[in-house]
Amino acid sequence: MKILRILSRIIIGTVFIFSGVVKAIDPMGTVYKLQDYFTAFNIDFLTSFSLLFAIFLCSAEFIAGLSILFNIRQKTGIWIIMIMMIFFTPLTFILALTNPVSDCGCFGDAIHLTNWQTFWKNIILLVPALYLFLTRKRIAAQYGYTREWVIISIVMVIFVSFIFYNLKYLPIIDFLPYKKDTYIPDQMIIPEGKPVDTYETTFIYEKDGQVKEFTLDNYPANDTTWKFVEQKSILIKKGYLPPIHDFTITTIHDEDLTDQILSSQKPVILMIVRKLEDTDQELLRNGFELGYYCMDNMIDFYILTASGADEVMKFDNGLTFCFTDEITLKTMIRSNPGYMMLKEGTVTGKWSWANPPEKEVFVEMFYTQ
Repeated sequence: MKILRILSRIIIGTVFIFSGVVKAIDPMGTVYKLQDYFTAFNIDFLTSFSLLFAIFLCSAEFIAGLSILFNIRQKTGIWIIMIMMIFFTPLTFILALTNPVSDCGCFGDAIHLTNWQTFWKNIILLVPALYLFLTRKRIAAQYGYTREWVIISIVMVIFVSFIFYNLKYLPIIDFLPYKKDTYIPDQMIIPEGKPVDTYETTFIYEKDGQVKEFTLDNYPANDTTWKFVEQKSILIKKGYLPPIHDFTITTIHDEDLTDQILSSQKPVILMIVRKLEDTDQELLRNGFELGYYCMDNMIDFYILTASGADEVMKFDNGLTFCFTDEITLKTMIRSNPGYMMLKEGTVTGKWSWANPPEKEVFVEMFYTQ
């Protein structure tokens, strides 16, 4: 029984510590995932609390896992785990049935699980969690009540500080497909042998006032008495999705610069701003100043945003604004605004608004790469 208890502590403690840590490394990823869920379940009013929920969730997972694994306020940790399991197990079952969001996000972007994989993971974890809960009365305090709470409090402060560090700067480990040294074109390719999207195509024809649907096998190709009306294609099976997709950079004049930027033999600096209207104006001004400095030094500088054309036109300041999908921008960098340097399609540098290199350093990097 003692061995079973030790194994249960190791399993639960390790999984929850890992889950909390990967979320803390990329807290904005957890924020975006929560927002996806709030939108899917039509509870958008909770969106403004996404960051608070994300910090609470990863902190609770980490502290609960730590307390169980190292027997520091272990009873408290067990209660936290059981409450989370009681809440998330039926929730993940509903998610598996309805699939409103394809990736559960339980391990952030470090490990991607489908909703069914997440549900069965929770079912498996429920076994050691229940065993720990049912035998919790056998637990004896290891360091004393007061000392254990002091330890937990200190660890909590350090952990939350770690979260805010990753929020202000970029994640210390980049799990995203646009991490440094990534050659973007390679990540956009569908490897040979991978399944592609499967569609069911239906043709609608009209004859003598009668409208009828046909498939590819029986449509009246040689019968001119039927008049073609429309064609419908329905996705019936999703194929392989490359790590980088929907990556396009288009100017406000509908000029596609994607290939030009990815093939540029000299470094290109991208200022990534998800929504101009929601971004701190001082941070925008700092970015614009960097843009002017780059232009003066013959360095290509582009501002990528998902704002509408009307909003972009308010910033008619001589810099090149481009449109890019908002989800793509969130995936490129977790900072708003953030900066990325590309050379021949390879990511050579990424910085948040809090730690961009000095303008002179950007120029030096440009001419030495």
